[in-house]
Amino acid sequence: LQVEDDDKIGLYSYKVQSTITSRLANTMIQAKMVNNAKRSQHIVFDVQVPKGAFIDSFTMDVNGITFTSSIREKSEARRMYSQAKAKGKAAGIVRSNTMDMENFKTEVNVPPGTKIQFELHYQEMIRRKLSSYEHTISVKPGRLAKHMEVDVRIVEPQGIRYVHAPNSLGDHFDGITTISKGEKKAHVSFKPTMAQQRKCPTCSSTAVDGNFVVQYDVNRETTGGELEIFNGYFVHFFAPENLDPLPKNILFVIDVSGSMWGLKMKQTIEAMKAILSELRAADQFSLIDFNHNVRCWRDNLVSATPSQVEDAKKYIQTIHPNGGTNINEALLRATFILNEAQNLGMLDPNSVSMIVLVSDGDPTVGELKLTTIQKNVKQSIKDEFSLFCLGIGFDVDYDFLQRIATDNRGMAQRIFGNQETSAQMKKFYNQVSTPLLKKIQFNYPQESVSDVTQSSFHNYFGGSEIIVAGKVDTENLQHLESIVTATAANAELVMETLRDVEELDGFMKKDRYADPEFTRKLWAYLTVNQMLAERNTAPTAALKRNITKSILQMSLDHHIVTPFTAMLIENSEKDEIMLADQPKDPRRGCCPGQCLGL
Repeated sequence: LQVEDDDKIGLYSYKVQSTITSRLANTMIQAKMVNNAKRSQHIVFDVQVPKGAFIDSFTMDVNGITFTSSIREKSEARRMYSQAKAKGKAAGIVRSNTMDMENFKTEVNVPPGTKIQFELHYQEMIRRKLSSYEHTISVKPGRLAKHMEVDVRIVEPQGIRYVHAPNSLGDHFDGITTISKGEKKAHVSFKPTMAQQRKCPTCSSTAVDGNFVVQYDVNRETTGGELEIFNGYFVHFFAPENLDPLPKNILFVIDVSGSMWGLKMKQTIEAMKAILSELRAADQFSLIDFNHNVRCWRDNLVSATPSQVEDAKKYIQTIHPNGGTNINEALLRATFILNEAQNLGMLDPNSVSMIVLVSDGDPTVGELKLTTIQKNVKQSIKDEFSLFCLGIGFDVDYDFLQRIATDNRGMAQRIFGNQETSAQMKKFYNQVSTPLLKKIQFNYPQESVSDVTQSSFHNYFGGSEIIVAGKVDTENLQHLESIVTATAANAELVMETLRDVEELDGFMKKDRYADPEFTRKLWAYLTVNQMLAERNTAPTAALKRNITKSILQMSLDHHIVTPFTAMLIENSEKDEIMLADQPKDPRRGCCPGQCLGL
Protein backbone atom coordinates (compact mmCIF):
# COMPACT_ATOMS: atom_id res chain seq x y z
CA LEU A 1 0.00 0.00 0.00
CA GLN A 2 1.56 3.26 -1.08
CA VAL A 3 0.56 6.87 -0.59
CA GLU A 4 1.98 10.27 -1.37
CA ASP A 5 2.37 11.60 2.16
CA ASP A 6 3.37 8.57 4.18
CA ASP A 7 2.82 9.90 7.70
CA LYS A 8 -0.70 11.09 7.06
CA ILE A 9 -2.23 7.76 6.12
CA GLY A 10 -3.10 5.38 8.90
CA LEU A 11 -3.27 1.65 8.11
CA TYR A 12 -5.36 0.57 11.04
CA SER A 13 -6.00 -3.00 9.92
CA TYR A 14 -4.36 -5.45 7.53
CA LYS A 15 -5.96 -8.89 7.54
CA VAL A 16 -5.41 -12.04 5.50
CA GLN A 17 -7.77 -14.95 6.06
CA SER A 18 -7.33 -18.20 4.21
CA THR A 19 -9.31 -21.40 4.59
CA ILE A 20 -8.23 -24.59 2.87
CA THR A 21 -10.91 -27.30 2.50
CA SER A 22 -9.54 -30.46 0.85
CA ARG A 23 -6.82 -28.58 -1.13
CA LEU A 24 -9.21 -25.75 -2.12
CA ALA A 25 -7.96 -22.45 -0.66
CA ASN A 26 -10.27 -19.43 -0.33
CA THR A 27 -8.25 -16.33 0.55
CA MET A 28 -9.32 -12.82 1.55
CA ILE A 29 -6.96 -9.83 1.80
CA GLN A 30 -8.44 -6.80 3.56
CA ALA A 31 -6.91 -3.39 4.29
CA LYS A 32 -8.55 -0.54 6.26
CA MET A 33 -7.03 2.93 6.09
CA VAL A 34 -7.77 6.52 6.97
CA ASN A 35 -6.49 9.77 5.45
CA ASN A 36 -5.40 11.91 8.42
CA ALA A 37 -4.00 14.68 6.20
CA LYS A 38 -5.62 18.06 5.63
CA ARG A 39 -5.75 17.46 1.88
CA SER A 40 -6.78 14.68 -0.50
CA GLN A 41 -4.32 11.80 -0.91
CA HIS A 42 -3.76 9.03 -3.42
CA ILE A 43 -3.96 5.62 -1.77
CA VAL A 44 -2.80 2.54 -3.67
CA PHE A 45 -4.06 -0.96 -2.89
CA ASP A 46 -1.49 -3.30 -4.45
CA VAL A 47 -1.60 -7.00 -3.63
CA GLN A 48 -0.15 -10.12 -5.19
CA VAL A 49 -2.25 -13.12 -6.07
CA PRO A 50 -0.66 -16.48 -6.98
CA LYS A 51 -0.65 -17.19 -10.71
CA GLY A 52 -3.29 -19.75 -11.51
CA ALA A 53 -5.60 -18.51 -8.75
CA PHE A 54 -9.06 -17.25 -9.75
CA ILE A 55 -10.08 -13.84 -8.42
CA ASP A 56 -13.76 -14.00 -7.47
CA SER A 57 -14.59 -10.64 -5.90
CA PHE A 58 -13.29 -7.20 -4.95
CA THR A 59 -15.09 -4.64 -2.79
CA MET A 60 -14.16 -1.16 -1.73
CA ASP A 61 -15.80 1.03 0.88
CA VAL A 62 -15.07 4.77 0.87
CA ASN A 63 -16.73 6.64 3.77
CA GLY A 64 -19.75 4.35 3.71
CA ILE A 65 -20.07 4.25 -0.11
CA THR A 66 -19.62 0.64 -1.18
CA PHE A 67 -18.26 -0.53 -4.51
CA THR A 68 -19.00 -4.17 -5.39
CA SER A 69 -17.76 -6.35 -8.23
CA SER A 70 -19.46 -8.36 -10.96
CA ILE A 71 -17.94 -10.59 -13.60
CA ARG A 72 -18.82 -9.80 -17.23
CA GLU A 73 -17.86 -10.91 -20.68
CA LYS A 74 -14.77 -8.87 -21.55
CA SER A 75 -16.11 -6.75 -24.44
CA GLU A 76 -19.29 -5.93 -22.50
CA ALA A 77 -17.22 -4.88 -19.47
CA ARG A 78 -14.99 -2.72 -21.66
CA ARG A 79 -18.02 -1.09 -23.30
CA MET A 80 -19.57 -0.18 -19.92
CA TYR A 81 -16.21 1.09 -18.72
CA SER A 82 -15.76 3.27 -21.84
CA GLN A 83 -19.18 4.85 -21.33
CA ALA A 84 -18.31 5.71 -17.72
CA LYS A 85 -14.89 6.97 -18.78
CA ALA A 86 -16.48 9.35 -21.29
CA LYS A 87 -18.32 10.94 -18.35
CA GLY A 88 -15.09 11.12 -16.34
CA LYS A 89 -16.39 8.55 -13.88
CA ALA A 90 -13.99 5.63 -14.39
CA ALA A 91 -10.72 4.24 -13.11
CA GLY A 92 -8.53 1.28 -13.99
CA ILE A 93 -7.35 -1.60 -11.91
CA VAL A 94 -4.04 -2.78 -13.26
CA ARG A 95 -3.35 -6.50 -13.29
CA SER A 96 0.23 -7.38 -14.23
CA ASN A 97 2.38 -10.50 -14.01
CA THR A 98 5.55 -10.97 -12.01
CA MET A 99 7.51 -14.22 -11.77
CA ASP A 100 5.00 -16.48 -10.02
CA MET A 101 2.50 -13.91 -8.81
CA GLU A 102 0.04 -11.54 -10.42
CA ASN A 103 -0.27 -7.96 -9.17
CA PHE A 104 -3.73 -6.52 -8.52
CA LYS A 105 -3.43 -2.79 -8.10
CA THR A 106 -5.83 0.12 -7.82
CA GLU A 107 -5.34 3.77 -6.89
CA VAL A 108 -7.94 5.95 -5.20
CA ASN A 109 -7.92 9.68 -4.45
CA VAL A 110 -9.21 9.98 -0.87
CA PRO A 111 -10.50 13.26 0.67
CA PRO A 112 -9.21 14.39 4.12
CA GLY A 113 -10.58 12.50 7.12
CA THR A 114 -11.93 9.72 4.91
CA LYS A 115 -11.85 6.04 5.80
CA ILE A 116 -11.37 3.46 3.06
CA GLN A 117 -11.51 -0.32 3.07
CA PHE A 118 -10.34 -2.68 0.29
CA GLU A 119 -11.17 -6.39 0.20
CA LEU A 120 -10.07 -8.94 -2.41
CA HIS A 121 -11.14 -12.61 -2.53
CA TYR A 122 -9.52 -15.34 -4.62
CA GLN A 123 -9.51 -19.12 -4.77
CA GLU A 124 -6.98 -21.71 -5.89
CA MET A 125 -6.36 -25.43 -5.84
CA ILE A 126 -3.17 -26.31 -4.00
CA ARG A 127 -1.16 -28.90 -5.88
CA ARG A 128 1.03 -31.45 -4.16
CA LYS A 129 4.72 -31.15 -5.02
CA LEU A 130 7.63 -33.05 -3.49
CA SER A 131 5.28 -34.77 -1.01
CA SER A 132 3.74 -31.62 0.43
CA TYR A 133 1.06 -28.99 -0.18
CA GLU A 134 2.49 -25.49 -0.05
CA HIS A 135 0.15 -22.54 0.41
CA THR A 136 1.85 -19.20 -0.32
CA ILE A 137 0.27 -15.86 0.61
CA SER A 138 1.87 -12.57 -0.34
CA VAL A 139 1.95 -10.25 2.70
CA LYS A 140 3.13 -6.75 1.74
CA PRO A 141 1.26 -4.12 3.73
CA GLY A 142 3.83 -1.44 2.77
CA ARG A 143 3.55 0.25 6.18
CA LEU A 144 3.04 -0.47 9.87
CA ALA A 145 -0.46 -1.69 10.71
CA LYS A 146 -2.15 -1.05 14.07
CA HIS A 147 -3.77 -4.44 13.80
CA MET A 148 -2.24 -7.12 11.61
CA GLU A 149 -3.08 -10.79 11.20
CA VAL A 150 -2.59 -13.68 8.83
CA ASP A 151 -4.95 -16.50 9.65
CA VAL A 152 -4.84 -19.88 7.85
CA ARG A 153 -7.29 -22.67 8.64
CA ILE A 154 -6.92 -26.14 7.14
CA VAL A 155 -9.80 -28.62 7.00
CA GLU A 156 -8.87 -32.02 5.53
CA PRO A 157 -11.35 -34.92 5.96
CA GLN A 158 -8.52 -37.35 5.09
CA GLY A 159 -6.69 -36.29 8.26
CA ILE A 160 -3.63 -34.04 8.51
CA ARG A 161 -0.22 -35.72 8.72
CA TYR A 162 1.76 -32.59 9.61
CA VAL A 163 1.66 -28.79 9.36
CA HIS A 164 4.74 -26.60 9.10
CA ALA A 165 5.18 -22.83 8.71
CA PRO A 166 8.77 -22.12 7.62
CA ASN A 167 10.14 -18.74 8.62
CA SER A 168 9.66 -17.33 5.10
CA LEU A 169 9.22 -13.70 6.23
CA GLY A 170 12.66 -13.75 7.86
CA ASP A 171 14.31 -14.36 11.25
CA HIS A 172 12.91 -11.03 12.45
CA PHE A 173 9.61 -12.87 13.10
CA ASP A 174 11.02 -15.94 14.80
CA GLY A 175 8.53 -17.50 17.20
CA ILE A 176 5.57 -15.23 16.32
CA THR A 177 3.68 -17.78 14.18
CA THR A 178 1.53 -20.21 16.18
CA ILE A 179 0.28 -23.59 14.92
CA SER A 180 -2.43 -25.74 16.47
CA LYS A 181 -3.23 -29.09 14.85
CA GLY A 182 -6.03 -31.54 15.42
CA GLU A 183 -6.74 -34.79 13.57
CA LYS A 184 -8.54 -33.22 10.60
CA LYS A 185 -8.14 -29.50 11.27
CA ALA A 186 -5.28 -27.08 11.80
CA HIS A 187 -4.93 -23.37 12.49
CA VAL A 188 -1.87 -21.25 11.68
CA SER A 189 -1.80 -17.69 12.99
CA PHE A 190 0.64 -14.79 12.55
CA LYS A 191 -0.20 -11.64 14.55
CA PRO A 192 2.81 -9.37 15.01
CA THR A 193 2.29 -6.32 17.22
CA MET A 194 3.20 -2.90 15.83
CA ALA A 195 6.52 -3.04 17.71
CA GLN A 196 7.29 -6.46 16.23
CA GLN A 197 6.48 -5.20 12.71
CA ARG A 198 9.10 -2.40 12.89
CA LYS A 199 12.34 -2.95 10.95
CA CYS A 200 14.20 -1.70 14.03
CA PRO A 201 12.98 -0.38 17.43
CA THR A 202 13.03 3.25 16.23
CA CYS A 203 12.10 2.56 12.58
CA SER A 204 8.82 3.79 11.14
CA SER A 205 8.95 1.25 8.28
CA THR A 206 7.62 -2.32 8.38
CA ALA A 207 9.69 -5.51 8.18
CA VAL A 208 6.62 -7.44 6.94
CA ASP A 209 7.37 -7.79 3.25
CA GLY A 210 7.30 -11.17 1.53
CA ASN A 211 5.47 -14.47 1.40
CA PHE A 212 3.81 -16.27 4.30
CA VAL A 213 4.07 -20.00 3.63
CA VAL A 214 2.23 -22.98 5.13
CA GLN A 215 3.20 -26.56 4.22
CA TYR A 216 1.26 -29.69 5.09
CA ASP A 217 0.38 -33.19 3.94
CA VAL A 218 -2.56 -35.52 4.56
CA ASN A 219 -2.90 -39.14 5.64
CA ARG A 220 -3.35 -41.73 2.91
CA GLU A 221 -5.03 -45.00 3.80
CA THR A 222 -5.85 -46.58 0.44
CA THR A 223 -3.78 -47.08 -2.73
CA GLY A 224 -6.85 -46.41 -4.91
CA GLY A 225 -7.02 -42.85 -3.63
CA GLU A 226 -9.57 -40.90 -1.63
CA LEU A 227 -13.08 -40.15 -2.92
CA GLU A 228 -14.81 -37.13 -1.37
CA ILE A 229 -18.47 -36.67 -2.31
CA PHE A 230 -20.56 -33.66 -1.34
CA ASN A 231 -23.25 -31.41 -2.79
CA GLY A 232 -23.68 -33.30 -6.07
CA TYR A 233 -19.97 -33.41 -6.97
CA PHE A 234 -17.16 -35.89 -6.31
CA VAL A 235 -13.41 -35.26 -6.09
CA HIS A 236 -10.93 -38.13 -6.34
CA PHE A 237 -7.46 -37.54 -4.81
CA PHE A 238 -4.88 -40.10 -5.98
CA ALA A 239 -1.31 -40.17 -4.60
CA PRO A 240 -0.09 -43.74 -4.03
CA GLU A 241 3.29 -44.28 -2.36
CA ASN A 242 5.55 -47.24 -1.58
CA LEU A 243 5.91 -48.23 -5.24
CA ASP A 244 9.18 -49.01 -7.04
CA PRO A 245 10.24 -46.29 -9.50
CA LEU A 246 9.87 -47.01 -13.21
CA PRO A 247 13.11 -46.74 -15.22
CA LYS A 248 13.37 -43.49 -17.19
CA ASN A 249 14.94 -42.48 -20.49
CA ILE A 250 15.84 -38.82 -20.16
CA LEU A 251 17.40 -36.32 -22.55
CA PHE A 252 18.65 -33.03 -21.19
CA VAL A 253 18.56 -30.27 -23.83
CA ILE A 254 20.54 -27.24 -22.66
CA ASP A 255 20.67 -23.79 -24.21
CA VAL A 256 24.31 -22.61 -24.39
CA SER A 257 23.74 -19.47 -26.47
CA GLY A 258 25.55 -16.23 -25.60
CA SER A 259 22.78 -15.00 -23.28
CA MET A 260 23.42 -17.95 -20.93
CA TRP A 261 26.95 -16.67 -20.25
CA GLY A 262 27.97 -15.97 -16.65
CA LEU A 263 25.82 -16.72 -13.61
CA LYS A 264 23.05 -18.55 -15.51
CA MET A 265 25.50 -21.07 -17.00
CA LYS A 266 27.43 -21.47 -13.75
CA GLN A 267 24.17 -22.25 -11.92
CA THR A 268 22.97 -24.59 -14.70
CA ILE A 269 26.25 -26.57 -14.58
CA GLU A 270 25.99 -26.84 -10.79
CA ALA A 271 22.39 -28.09 -11.00
CA MET A 272 23.13 -30.56 -13.82
CA LYS A 273 26.01 -32.12 -11.89
CA ALA A 274 23.69 -32.74 -8.92
CA ILE A 275 20.88 -34.04 -11.19
CA LEU A 276 23.17 -36.45 -13.06
CA SER A 277 24.38 -37.85 -9.70
CA GLU A 278 20.78 -38.73 -8.84
CA LEU A 279 20.13 -40.87 -11.93
CA ARG A 280 19.34 -44.49 -11.03
CA ALA A 281 21.20 -47.52 -12.40
CA ALA A 282 18.16 -48.56 -14.48
CA ASP A 283 17.90 -45.11 -16.14
CA GLN A 284 19.23 -44.22 -19.60
CA PHE A 285 20.25 -40.69 -20.52
CA SER A 286 22.08 -38.32 -22.84
CA LEU A 287 22.88 -34.60 -23.13
CA ILE A 288 22.33 -32.17 -25.97
CA ASP A 289 23.66 -28.63 -25.86
CA PHE A 290 22.70 -26.05 -28.46
CA ASN A 291 23.32 -22.52 -29.65
CA HIS A 292 23.08 -21.88 -33.42
CA ASN A 293 24.43 -25.44 -33.75
CA VAL A 294 23.32 -28.60 -31.96
CA ARG A 295 25.88 -30.88 -30.23
CA CYS A 296 25.29 -34.27 -28.61
CA TRP A 297 27.45 -35.59 -25.80
CA ARG A 298 26.42 -39.09 -27.04
CA ASP A 299 24.44 -39.74 -30.22
CA ASN A 300 22.30 -42.29 -28.42
CA LEU A 301 21.03 -43.08 -24.92
CA VAL A 302 23.50 -44.68 -22.51
CA SER A 303 22.98 -46.41 -19.16
CA ALA A 304 23.49 -44.24 -16.09
CA THR A 305 26.59 -46.11 -14.87
CA PRO A 306 28.96 -44.24 -12.52
CA SER A 307 31.58 -43.86 -15.29
CA GLN A 308 29.08 -42.50 -17.88
CA VAL A 309 27.68 -40.06 -15.29
CA GLU A 310 31.20 -38.83 -14.46
CA ASP A 311 31.96 -38.39 -18.14
CA ALA A 312 28.76 -36.38 -18.68
CA LYS A 313 29.66 -34.10 -15.75
CA LYS A 314 33.10 -33.44 -17.25
CA TYR A 315 31.51 -32.63 -20.61
CA ILE A 316 29.13 -30.10 -19.05
CA GLN A 317 31.99 -28.25 -17.39
CA THR A 318 33.67 -27.61 -20.74
CA ILE A 319 30.69 -25.64 -22.11
CA HIS A 320 31.35 -21.99 -23.02
CA PRO A 321 28.14 -20.18 -23.99
CA ASN A 322 28.13 -18.16 -27.22
CA GLY A 323 26.10 -17.67 -30.41
CA GLY A 324 22.38 -17.86 -31.22
CA THR A 325 19.46 -20.11 -30.21
CA ASN A 326 18.17 -22.94 -32.42
CA ILE A 327 15.40 -24.45 -30.26
CA ASN A 328 13.64 -26.24 -33.15
CA GLU A 329 16.70 -28.21 -34.27
CA ALA A 330 17.68 -29.12 -30.68
CA LEU A 331 14.25 -30.50 -29.76
CA LEU A 332 13.95 -32.43 -33.04
CA ARG A 333 17.37 -33.99 -32.43
CA ALA A 334 16.25 -35.07 -28.95
CA THR A 335 13.03 -36.66 -30.24
CA PHE A 336 15.03 -38.38 -33.02
CA ILE A 337 17.33 -40.04 -30.44
CA LEU A 338 14.34 -41.25 -28.40
CA ASN A 339 12.39 -42.43 -31.46
CA GLU A 340 15.41 -44.31 -32.78
CA ALA A 341 16.01 -46.02 -29.42
CA GLN A 342 12.35 -47.04 -29.39
CA ASN A 343 12.45 -48.38 -32.95
CA LEU A 344 15.56 -50.42 -32.13
CA GLY A 345 13.82 -51.94 -29.08
CA MET A 346 16.29 -50.34 -26.66
CA LEU A 347 13.64 -48.93 -24.32
CA ASP A 348 12.20 -51.02 -21.50
CA PRO A 349 8.43 -51.29 -22.25
CA ASN A 350 7.74 -50.20 -18.65
CA SER A 351 10.04 -47.18 -18.82
CA VAL A 352 9.06 -43.52 -19.05
CA SER A 353 10.71 -41.30 -21.69
CA MET A 354 11.17 -37.55 -21.28
CA ILE A 355 12.99 -34.52 -22.61
CA VAL A 356 13.99 -31.68 -20.26
CA LEU A 357 14.63 -28.38 -22.07
CA VAL A 358 16.53 -25.56 -20.30
CA SER A 359 16.48 -22.22 -22.14
CA ASP A 360 16.59 -18.49 -21.42
CA GLY A 361 15.44 -16.98 -24.71
CA ASP A 362 13.50 -17.14 -27.93
CA PRO A 363 14.79 -18.83 -31.11
CA THR A 364 17.16 -16.61 -33.11
CA VAL A 365 18.48 -19.21 -35.59
CA GLY A 366 16.76 -21.84 -37.77
CA GLU A 367 12.97 -22.00 -37.46
CA LEU A 368 11.82 -18.80 -35.73
CA LYS A 369 8.04 -19.15 -35.92
CA LEU A 370 6.87 -20.48 -32.55
CA THR A 371 3.69 -22.12 -33.89
CA THR A 372 5.77 -24.04 -36.47
CA ILE A 373 8.22 -25.22 -33.78
CA GLN A 374 5.23 -26.33 -31.68
CA LYS A 375 3.81 -28.29 -34.64
CA ASN A 376 7.17 -29.85 -35.54
CA VAL A 377 7.81 -31.03 -31.97
CA LYS A 378 4.26 -32.39 -31.57
CA GLN A 379 4.59 -34.38 -34.82
CA SER A 380 7.94 -35.91 -33.89
CA ILE A 381 7.12 -36.65 -30.23
CA LYS A 382 3.79 -38.29 -31.25
CA ASP A 383 2.16 -39.65 -28.11
CA GLU A 384 5.21 -41.36 -26.72
CA PHE A 385 7.28 -38.95 -24.66
CA SER A 386 6.88 -36.03 -22.25
CA LEU A 387 8.51 -32.63 -22.68
CA PHE A 388 9.39 -30.53 -19.61
CA CYS A 389 10.55 -26.94 -20.07
CA LEU A 390 12.51 -24.70 -17.74
CA GLY A 391 12.51 -21.03 -18.74
CA ILE A 392 15.25 -18.96 -17.10
CA GLY A 393 14.52 -15.26 -16.50
CA PHE A 394 12.26 -12.89 -18.41
CA ASP A 395 13.71 -12.91 -21.93
CA VAL A 396 12.08 -16.24 -22.65
CA ASP A 397 8.56 -16.51 -24.08
CA TYR A 398 7.14 -18.44 -21.16
CA ASP A 399 3.68 -18.82 -22.74
CA PHE A 400 5.33 -20.67 -25.62
CA LEU A 401 7.23 -23.01 -23.26
CA GLN A 402 3.99 -23.69 -21.40
CA ARG A 403 2.10 -24.44 -24.62
CA ILE A 404 4.77 -26.74 -26.02
CA ALA A 405 5.08 -28.60 -22.69
CA THR A 406 1.34 -29.12 -22.06
CA ASP A 407 0.96 -30.07 -25.73
CA ASN A 408 3.36 -32.95 -25.05
CA ARG A 409 2.21 -34.25 -21.67
CA GLY A 410 4.70 -32.20 -19.65
CA MET A 411 4.82 -28.97 -17.71
CA ALA A 412 6.84 -25.77 -17.72
CA GLN A 413 8.33 -23.65 -14.99
CA ARG A 414 9.88 -20.21 -15.06
CA ILE A 415 12.88 -19.75 -12.80
CA PHE A 416 14.91 -16.70 -11.78
CA GLY A 417 18.26 -16.10 -13.45
CA ASN A 418 20.06 -15.51 -10.14
CA GLN A 419 21.82 -17.24 -7.22
CA GLU A 420 18.74 -19.40 -6.70
CA THR A 421 18.73 -20.86 -10.23
CA SER A 422 20.54 -24.09 -9.34
CA ALA A 423 18.29 -24.85 -6.34
CA GLN A 424 15.16 -24.13 -8.42
CA MET A 425 16.34 -26.41 -11.25
CA LYS A 426 17.02 -29.26 -8.84
CA LYS A 427 13.62 -28.78 -7.21
CA PHE A 428 11.90 -28.90 -10.61
CA TYR A 429 13.83 -32.03 -11.62
CA ASN A 430 12.91 -33.74 -8.33
CA GLN A 431 9.23 -33.36 -9.23
CA VAL A 432 9.70 -35.56 -12.32
CA SER A 433 12.64 -37.74 -11.27
CA THR A 434 10.58 -40.59 -9.80
CA PRO A 435 7.93 -41.94 -12.19
CA LEU A 436 5.92 -44.55 -10.24
CA LEU A 437 3.08 -45.33 -12.66
CA LYS A 438 2.27 -44.93 -16.34
CA LYS A 439 -0.96 -45.15 -18.37
CA ILE A 440 -3.25 -44.33 -15.44
CA GLN A 441 -6.98 -44.59 -16.19
CA PHE A 442 -9.80 -43.58 -13.80
CA ASN A 443 -13.16 -45.32 -14.29
CA TYR A 444 -16.53 -44.48 -12.70
CA PRO A 445 -20.03 -45.89 -13.29
CA GLN A 446 -21.19 -44.01 -16.43
CA GLU A 447 -24.85 -43.93 -15.44
CA SER A 448 -24.07 -42.16 -12.13
CA VAL A 449 -21.45 -39.54 -13.05
CA SER A 450 -21.19 -36.79 -15.67
CA ASP A 451 -18.89 -33.91 -16.73
CA VAL A 452 -15.84 -35.77 -15.41
CA THR A 453 -12.54 -33.88 -15.74
CA GLN A 454 -9.48 -35.46 -17.39
CA SER A 455 -9.43 -39.11 -16.33
CA SER A 456 -6.48 -40.66 -18.17
CA PHE A 457 -2.90 -39.65 -17.45
CA HIS A 458 0.41 -40.44 -19.10
CA ASN A 459 2.51 -40.65 -15.90
CA TYR A 460 2.25 -40.37 -12.15
CA PHE A 461 5.36 -39.05 -10.36
CA GLY A 462 6.18 -39.79 -6.71
CA GLY A 463 5.44 -36.84 -4.41
CA SER A 464 2.69 -35.42 -6.65
CA GLU A 465 -1.06 -36.06 -6.79
CA ILE A 466 -3.64 -36.63 -9.52
CA ILE A 467 -7.06 -35.06 -8.97
CA VAL A 468 -10.20 -36.00 -10.93
CA ALA A 469 -13.63 -34.44 -10.29
CA GLY A 470 -17.12 -34.69 -11.70
CA LYS A 471 -20.82 -34.39 -11.04
CA VAL A 472 -22.52 -37.31 -9.33
CA ASP A 473 -26.17 -38.25 -9.06
CA THR A 474 -26.35 -38.60 -5.26
CA GLU A 475 -30.19 -38.78 -5.30
CA ASN A 476 -30.22 -42.25 -6.87
CA LEU A 477 -26.96 -43.60 -5.55
CA GLN A 478 -25.82 -44.89 -2.21
CA HIS A 479 -22.18 -45.69 -2.99
CA LEU A 480 -19.78 -44.40 -5.63
CA GLU A 481 -17.18 -46.84 -6.90
CA SER A 482 -14.00 -46.00 -8.77
CA ILE A 483 -11.59 -48.36 -10.48
CA VAL A 484 -8.09 -47.08 -11.32
CA THR A 485 -5.88 -49.08 -13.66
CA ALA A 486 -2.16 -48.35 -14.15
CA THR A 487 1.18 -49.86 -15.12
CA ALA A 488 3.65 -50.13 -12.24
CA ALA A 489 7.30 -51.31 -12.27
CA ASN A 490 6.45 -54.98 -11.78
CA ALA A 491 2.73 -55.31 -12.39
CA GLU A 492 -0.47 -54.06 -14.00
CA LEU A 493 -2.45 -52.57 -11.11
CA VAL A 494 -6.22 -52.45 -10.60
CA MET A 495 -7.23 -50.34 -7.59
CA GLU A 496 -10.82 -50.11 -6.37
CA THR A 497 -12.36 -47.54 -4.03
CA LEU A 498 -15.92 -47.47 -2.71
CA ARG A 499 -17.44 -44.53 -0.83
CA ASP A 500 -20.83 -43.85 0.73
CA VAL A 501 -22.19 -40.71 -0.97
CA GLU A 502 -23.34 -39.30 2.41
CA GLU A 503 -20.13 -40.08 4.29
CA LEU A 504 -18.95 -36.45 4.44
CA ASP A 505 -22.33 -34.88 5.24
CA GLY A 506 -22.03 -35.02 9.04
CA PHE A 507 -18.45 -33.73 9.08
CA MET A 508 -19.19 -30.83 6.71
CA LYS A 509 -22.29 -29.72 8.65
CA LYS A 510 -20.35 -29.71 11.95
CA ASP A 511 -17.32 -27.74 10.79
CA ARG A 512 -17.85 -24.00 10.69
CA TYR A 513 -14.72 -23.32 8.61
CA ALA A 514 -15.20 -26.03 5.94
CA ASP A 515 -16.34 -24.57 2.60
CA PRO A 516 -19.58 -26.39 1.66
CA GLU A 517 -18.88 -25.48 -1.98
CA PHE A 518 -15.39 -27.05 -2.08
CA THR A 519 -16.31 -29.95 -4.41
CA ARG A 520 -18.05 -27.66 -6.91
CA LYS A 521 -15.19 -25.13 -6.85
CA LEU A 522 -12.53 -27.81 -7.33
CA TRP A 523 -14.53 -29.25 -10.25
CA ALA A 524 -14.87 -25.76 -11.81
CA TYR A 525 -11.18 -24.98 -11.25
CA LEU A 526 -10.05 -28.21 -12.94
CA THR A 527 -12.60 -27.87 -15.76
CA VAL A 528 -11.69 -24.26 -16.63
CA ASN A 529 -7.93 -24.98 -16.55
CA GLN A 530 -8.45 -28.04 -18.75
CA MET A 531 -10.48 -25.98 -21.24
CA LEU A 532 -7.78 -23.27 -21.30
CA ALA A 533 -5.14 -25.93 -22.08
CA GLU A 534 -7.36 -27.46 -24.79
CA ARG A 535 -7.93 -24.04 -26.31
CA ASN A 536 -4.16 -23.46 -26.48
CA THR A 537 -3.70 -26.57 -28.61
CA ALA A 538 -6.99 -26.48 -30.58
CA PRO A 539 -6.20 -27.27 -34.24
CA THR A 540 -8.98 -25.15 -35.80
CA ALA A 541 -10.36 -21.64 -35.26
CA ALA A 542 -13.93 -23.01 -35.00
CA LEU A 543 -12.97 -25.40 -32.20
CA LYS A 544 -11.10 -22.57 -30.45
CA ARG A 545 -14.26 -20.41 -30.62
CA ASN A 546 -16.41 -23.18 -29.13
CA ILE A 547 -13.99 -23.75 -26.25
CA THR A 548 -13.84 -19.97 -25.62
CA LYS A 549 -17.65 -19.92 -25.41
CA SER A 550 -17.63 -22.77 -22.85
CA ILE A 551 -14.94 -21.08 -20.72
CA LEU A 552 -16.91 -17.83 -20.76
CA GLN A 553 -20.05 -19.63 -19.61
CA MET A 554 -18.14 -21.38 -16.80
CA SER A 555 -16.65 -18.01 -15.69
CA LEU A 556 -20.07 -16.42 -15.47
CA ASP A 557 -21.76 -19.46 -13.85
CA HIS A 558 -19.06 -19.90 -11.21
CA HIS A 559 -18.18 -16.22 -10.75
CA ILE A 560 -14.47 -16.41 -11.55
CA VAL A 561 -12.25 -14.11 -13.60
CA THR A 562 -10.68 -15.91 -16.60
CA PRO A 563 -8.87 -14.52 -19.68
CA PHE A 564 -12.28 -14.02 -21.38
CA THR A 565 -13.96 -12.10 -18.60
CA ALA A 566 -13.25 -8.90 -16.75
CA MET A 567 -14.33 -7.67 -13.35
CA LEU A 568 -16.42 -4.51 -13.08
CA ILE A 569 -16.49 -2.68 -9.76
CA GLU A 570 -19.38 -0.23 -9.31
CA ASN A 571 -21.03 1.81 -6.56
CA SER A 572 -24.71 1.21 -5.78
CA GLU A 573 -25.80 4.11 -8.05
CA LYS A 574 -23.73 2.54 -10.84
CA ASP A 575 -22.33 5.94 -11.78
CA GLU A 576 -18.74 5.29 -10.65
CA ILE A 577 -17.03 2.34 -12.31
CA MET A 578 -13.70 0.49 -12.26
CA LEU A 579 -12.42 -2.28 -14.53
CA ALA A 580 -10.03 -5.14 -13.74
CA ASP A 581 -8.84 -6.53 -17.05
CA GLN A 582 -6.38 -9.16 -18.28
CA PRO A 583 -2.88 -9.09 -16.71
CA LYS A 584 0.03 -7.96 -18.84
CA ASP A 585 3.19 -10.02 -19.24
CA PRO A 586 6.28 -8.08 -18.11
CA ARG A 587 8.00 -8.90 -21.42
CA ARG A 588 5.46 -6.84 -23.26
CA GLY A 589 5.66 -3.87 -20.92
CA CYS A 590 2.73 -2.72 -18.85
CA CYS A 591 0.17 -0.13 -18.60
CA PRO A 592 -0.01 3.05 -16.51
CA GLY A 593 -2.47 2.96 -13.61
CA GLN A 594 -5.34 5.40 -13.57
CA CYS A 595 -6.77 7.14 -10.59
CA LEU A 596 -10.26 7.34 -9.17
CA GLY A 597 -11.22 10.65 -7.57
CA LEU A 598 -13.94 10.41 -4.97
